[in-house]
Amino acid sequence: MICSECGLVVGDRVIDVGSEWRTFSNEKAGVDPSRVGGPENPLLSGGDLSTMIGPGTGPASFDAFGTAKYQNRRTMSSSDRALIAAFKEISTMADRINLPKTIVDRANNLFKQVHDGKNLKGRSNDAKASACLYIACRQEGVPRTFKEICAVSKISKKEIGRCFKLTLKALATSVDLITTADFMSRFCANLDLPNTVQRAATHIARKAVEMDIVPGRSPISVAAAAIYMASQASDQKKTHKEIGDIAGVADVTIRQSYRLMHPHAAELFPEDFKFTTPIDQLPQIRD
Repeated sequence: MICSECGLVVGDRVIDVGSEWRTFSNEKAGVDPSRVGGPENPLLSGGDLSTMIGPGTGPASFDAFGTAKYQNRRTMSSSDRALIAAFKEISTMADRINLPKTIVDRANNLFKQVHDGKNLKGRSNDAKASACLYIACRQEGVPRTFKEICAVSKISKKEIGRCFKLTLKALATSVDLITTADFMSRFCANLDLPNTVQRAATHIARKAVEMDIVPGRSPISVAAAAIYMASQASDQKKTHKEIGDIAGVADVTIRQSYRLMHPHAAELFPEDFKFTTPIDQLPQIRD
């Protein structure tokens, strides 16, 4: 490789990374001239390196009874088969809820640690995979709710929750507490709410938690109630049901949190919020 301007030799041992063969349309589909295997997976024992023996053609390939002399042994252990199935399940679940590869890789690593530690014997691999994906989301700072993981998994919410606690204990790890802000942008985007409403809802939820107006309520139900309050004060009004369907929270739960927050509405809204519906005209929920 030389410079066309001054003739400087930039490189004299350039490696051609292109394929070493050409494929023609009339060739047999089963013929693969590649001499390399699949990509190495460090999570599998042996680095996923194995030898594949092609089908025999000449007389030297068969014994007196016509049986092939050289055959592929099932070199993959049952442990590796279980890992590959779990990695595939994690990847499928992540695809369904649009999670990036960094989270998939972390979930795969967590599953490998749990699998090797043999701490969760008796639990299904699918349940462990779902729990690892939930933990990976929390650790990467993009938490998903149990209901969202449950929706793309074959496992019940209760079983995922149980495996989640056992996995944290087995790996001696921890996750940050979830807050209302973790879900706000996603919920508001899914509800097609403008930025002003999202900012107001984030402020309302944060103030409600700081003032201890909603003790014992989950961050998800507080976030849903804050979105309901902010949307009702704006021109983009949303019902309990619309918000509940997106947040995975029952209508009654949103109403109960909203009922606690409503008397303090004047203190919860940000000062620069432009009201379409004044605070005194916000919907009131009776017991």
